[in-house]
Amino acid sequence: MKRIIPFLLILTPLLAADPPGATLLFSDSFDRDEPTPGQESIGGGWTSNSPWRAKGHQQVDLVSGAMQVTKHPEADHGVAIFHDAAFQDGCVELRFKLGPGDDLGLDFVDRELKTVHAGHLCMAKVTLKNLTLMDSKTGGMNMEIRERRLKGDKSPELTALLKSKTKSLPLDLTANEWHTLRVTVEGDVMRVRIDDQAAEEFSLQSEGIAHPTKRMITLAVSQTATVDDVQVWRLK
Repeated sequence: MKRIIPFLLILTPLLAADPPGATLLFSDSFDRDEPTPGQESIGGGWTSNSPWRAKGHQQVDLVSGAMQVTKHPEADHGVAIFHDAAFQDGCVELRFKLGPGDDLGLDFVDRELKTVHAGHLCMAKVTLKNLTLMDSKTGGMNMEIRERRLKGDKSPELTALLKSKTKSLPLDLTANEWHTLRVTVEGDVMRVRIDDQAAEEFSLQSEGIAHPTKRMITLAVSQTATVDDVQVWRLK
């Protein structure tokens, strides 16, 4: 596996299975089948937006001990898969496979917060070629900012603000092979590790990340992805 990282790459030891001082909220290896073949029923506390975004068509399938996600042709939105997970600071680890052009987002959400669209707080989004970290709460999902964007505001001031709320890095991951993603939100910092490599650049510091009530995680898939071995810890 190759990886393109600008400047100096700093290798660090793998984190322990459980982050120090953490409480495991849940884990899921998806070693089960749906009760009715062809009917979406993820189980394990997971739900998806298939009922209202894909006219009830199955978009999440449990196959060979993993969760395979495929956007249905009739869906009017990417696939979103939800699980309750309440913490202020926390850590999520999972394994994933992507094909060329695919992406996987890990979104931290508080639907009770009405100042942001759909409760989006912060997200790490990975493709084979790129990693993007976003502060959604004070960036693109803030209701006032979103309204300005929908009205076509392209002012330099707004453009600069949105740019300050995201950070992107190039990657070179192997298609259709397993990779490990670990995302930690602690205070106002989001840190990301992919496989066994970590670098100082794999982090974003922004005020929205410090939102005190993360109530849910969402896996966001635009087209297709495979996910397995999800673990979620509370740090605070």
